Amino acid sequence: MIVLNFINNQLLKMNWLSNLIELLVTKVFRLDIDTKLGSSVHFFLYDTIKIFILLSILIFIISYIQSYFPPERTKKIMGKFKGISANIMGALLGTVTPFCSCSSIPLFIGFTNAGLPLGVTFSFLISSPLVDLASILLLASIFNFKIAVAYVIVGLLISIIGGTIIGKLHLEKYIEPFILKRDNNIKCNCEEEILTKKDRIKYAKEQVLNIIKKVWIYILIGVCIGALIHNVIPESVIIAIIGKDNIFSVLIATIVGIPIYADIFGTLPIAEALVTKGVGIGTVLSFMMAVTALSLPSIIMLKRVVKTKLLVIFISIVTIGIIIMGYLFNYFSYLLV
Repeated sequence: MIVLNFINNQLLKMNWLSNLIELLVTKVFRLDIDTKLGSSVHFFLYDTIKIFILLSILIFIISYIQSYFPPERTKKIMGKFKGISANIMGALLGTVTPFCSCSSIPLFIGFTNAGLPLGVTFSFLISSPLVDLASILLLASIFNFKIAVAYVIVGLLISIIGGTIIGKLHLEKYIEPFILKRDNNIKCNCEEEILTKKDRIKYAKEQVLNIIKKVWIYILIGVCIGALIHNVIPESVIIAIIGKDNIFSVLIATIVGIPIYADIFGTLPIAEALVTKGVGIGTVLSFMMAVTALSLPSIIMLKRVVKTKLLVIFISIVTIGIIIMGYLFNYFSYLLV
């Protein structure tokens, strides 16, 4: 327990960094940490540095693991499973892809074009942006390991159940025809590229740089919004809108999250600020899931490859799953403290 607390407080939450930033704010910037300005500056610097440190380390590790699962190999692995086990495998493989929802769609197209069952590809599509290996440690850095693990389990369940339902509905006719066109006479004779340890390290470094280039602006925006919520917007206003006593809080948080384009890294500081204001954990996690799994840009991209009916069914299933999850988390939050 002592070791776990040390890991959570010093390595993930980085309390040592918080103390250093507090010294910087008070001694160098000459700001009172108890004022709104001083507290906002501390929140911005601390969360920004912490998230970028964690992001760099975790994306490197995940990308190194991901180097063992290139698209061709992933297709082969997923193609060996049938039924619910295939949906489980699709969801699990989604966890080793550190992509936002928009980046997952090209892989979804490739898997569909390769002939993988539609339900399995949707399990992957839901899981990929929603749950990854980094989310456990990132969420633990804000909340605790119980909440982090519960989030991942629920995210996988939404992915598996959502993909299974779509598969059972036999909605293949609602995929755009150009996605399904395959020439069965053409066989790929290419062999999987064998990467050395040095190649994998190089790949992981490149992924760190590429992903940071893509998400840094969303992280900064998220931290700014978090600082605003944390120190400027009155607690009474937030509680009135999405507080624990508002029965519609989860529904509101989910709807508000859908138009926003970000990933889990950009939503973390917002989530942290909301929790400190007394917002229920289920409400906060619903917002995070809606942002990562149902962002408006990803829906627009997906509309180009699936027809309206399938898109509406996909959005409805994921939204309902997120809302149910949010209320359950709020109700059983005492078990996660």
